[in-house]
Amino acid sequence: MKTHLFSLVFLLFSLAQGLHPKCDTQDHSSNLQVFHIYSPCSPFKPSKPLSWEEDVLQTLAKDQARVQYLSSLVAKKSVVPIASGRQIVQSPTYIVRAKIGTPPQTLLMAMDTSNDAAWIPCTGCLGCSSTVFDYAKSTSFMPLGCQAAQCKQVPNPTCDGSACLFNMTYGGSTIAANLSSDTITLATDPVPAYTFGCLQKTTGNSVPPQGLLGLGRGPLSLLSQTQNLYQSTFSYCLPSFRSLNFSGSLRLGPVGQPLRIKYTPLLKNPRRPSLYFVNLMAIRVGRKIVDIPPSALAFNPTTGAGTIIDSGTVFTRLVAPAYTAVRDEFRRRVKVAANVTSLGGFDTCYNVPIVAPTITFMFAGMNVTLPQDNLLIHSTAGSITCLAMASAPDNVNSVLNVIANMQQQNHRILFDVPNSRLGVARELCT
Repeated sequence: MKTHLFSLVFLLFSLAQGLHPKCDTQDHSSNLQVFHIYSPCSPFKPSKPLSWEEDVLQTLAKDQARVQYLSSLVAKKSVVPIASGRQIVQSPTYIVRAKIGTPPQTLLMAMDTSNDAAWIPCTGCLGCSSTVFDYAKSTSFMPLGCQAAQCKQVPNPTCDGSACLFNMTYGGSTIAANLSSDTITLATDPVPAYTFGCLQKTTGNSVPPQGLLGLGRGPLSLLSQTQNLYQSTFSYCLPSFRSLNFSGSLRLGPVGQPLRIKYTPLLKNPRRPSLYFVNLMAIRVGRKIVDIPPSALAFNPTTGAGTIIDSGTVFTRLVAPAYTAVRDEFRRRVKVAANVTSLGGFDTCYNVPIVAPTITFMFAGMNVTLPQDNLLIHSTAGSITCLAMASAPDNVNSVLNVIANMQQQNHRILFDVPNSRLGVARELCT
């Protein structure tokens, strides 16, 4: 079995061979290049390469915090995950280029399907990165006052004189921002008077350094603010960890979306309308539909139970009864003369090469069968192979299943909000 590298070692080796990615490729039409945070094109990649084990354990810790954060959202509880002796950097995994202001200033913003409002670090921000938006140099920048309709749509709004301020929790961090508007240019599409938070202060390590582009369904999301331009439709294709460029694409609007694609309905949770809930009805391992209690998969807007598609979580998390059933059948079908071992939160690892069964997510109206590349992570030397899924955290509100970005990689994921459906098609994302 060919091993693929989960850590930065792969990138360094590839670059040493002279295989340089095209970091300066220009976005065109309504298509944006999507970069993984570990891409050579990303300013957020670790300055010091991690060992494979360190990388996996850190990613698991980030995921744990993010899933706790998402669970707290659906539970309507304000929960800040506590890291015991380990720094949690919970930035979403994928970033896109955006140009802000007139004349435009380029920032790399995190792409997050589970949040709405955009926010950008601005000049004078305390706790922000060194790359900030200098609003004083933009002729189209405008602060929004307390009387603006948008001020009622942000979390925890307050007034400072006539200015509208808001603050919120994001993962293990807090942000404080002035509600503002300016032109944002995505690929070659200018969006005038785009409402966003101009960050004034951040605490913690979870805030994406150059800002966040909210792709949720709420009133201040990109979709809501560009309905005339993009008809509340977008898709992305996320590259696998094997991709040298670590880059995919974000396609905004209905034009150019795949025609041959399977759909499942999007479900609405009025308590958390921005999240993309889908109806996961069953899970098949190989040819067997595993025995999962219906309550583990059922959609319940009152409790927040159900399944969401999320771009920022790396490894799929299933509530304990669902995960245990999938894991046990997976182990049964992997017939190797080796003991099952664990690595951090991964409890199904092998120290010999394995042939894994497929896993199929059976949604209402469509099945998505995952090949080995979407199911297994391998150590740099190929000596350890793990099932790249885990049980949901057993605290906070353990009712949420999260279909994460590793399981989405090399698929085109289409969010068609006007028709309340989500589409999935296999595609090589490069």
